[in-house]
Amino acid sequence: MRFFSQRRHFRDLTEQEILSLAISSEEDDGRIYRSYAEQLRAEFPATAVVFDEMAAEEDAHRQRLIEMHRRRFGEVIPLIRREHVAGYYARRPVWLVQNLGLEKIRAEARAMEREAERFYLMAAQSSSDAGTRKLLGDLAAAEAGHQHRAGSLEKAHLDDETLENEAESAHRQFVLTWVQPGLAGLMDGSVSTLAPIFATAFATQDTWTTFLVGLAASVGAGISMGFTEAASDDGQLSGRGSPVKRGISAGVMTTLGGLGHALPYLIPHFWTATITAMVVVFIELWAIAWIQNRYMQTPFLRAAFQVVVGGALVFAAGAIIGGG
Repeated sequence: MRFFSQRRHFRDLTEQEILSLAISSEEDDGRIYRSYAEQLRAEFPATAVVFDEMAAEEDAHRQRLIEMHRRRFGEVIPLIRREHVAGYYARRPVWLVQNLGLEKIRAEARAMEREAERFYLMAAQSSSDAGTRKLLGDLAAAEAGHQHRAGSLEKAHLDDETLENEAESAHRQFVLTWVQPGLAGLMDGSVSTLAPIFATAFATQDTWTTFLVGLAASVGAGISMGFTEAASDDGQLSGRGSPVKRGISAGVMTTLGGLGHALPYLIPHFWTATITAMVVVFIELWAIAWIQNRYMQTPFLRAAFQVVVGGALVFAAGAIIGGG
């Protein structure tokens, strides 16, 4: 109960506290927009300008709110923030948004303004004090104005060519950071584990033992591939993005690539499990060829030939070694 008592309900705030809350909220939003601008400036300079100007808009609103507080309540502004008020709309920490794509960040900014407007409108409707209702209504109108201003800024700075260039840049970064290492991991996990899994299968004809070998090979390969990818390039010069993201992508996809044809050996009947695993391998290899064609612009037939033939050779090696 003590924890809950530390957060006040909005209905219990005085007009001075509501105004102070609005001031701190405008200040926080300005900082968030500047953080977005800095995050995007190197790759998306036009969008960074939009967020710079939106931050300036927040500063202007904050200054007007401070002047209002000075006229009504004096110089001392009480310290009250979003986290002090129960049920107040929350902002996601900037570091949680840093991993989002360009369009998601733009959408997050638009949602920030919509949430603020909606909150102030609902608060105004629930208030019985005329002065408080007017203040909340003014704040809601200000947030609606922010949304209109944001749209105007995007039109001013983001023409069709700029939007197309930024979309291409975002797609290229997505491919370099997630698709390329993930594809390398999927290929490594799918192909490199074929030999030990099928060699064990044909040598022992024990499905549980085969599954354990496949699980160990997949997890071990995923850990190795993930650390190798993360350590091989910090992304600063190559522009391939965060080594942590690339390592996660490579490690997870490597593990999944191996588990795909290891999991069928949970089936207790040997030949049923083996035929199912072969079908999964066939699907995996063609999926890899499709991803190469879709994201890496590799001609499909060439990708299919490289992946399928390579996989078939590794599978044959495992089967021959295990059967011998």
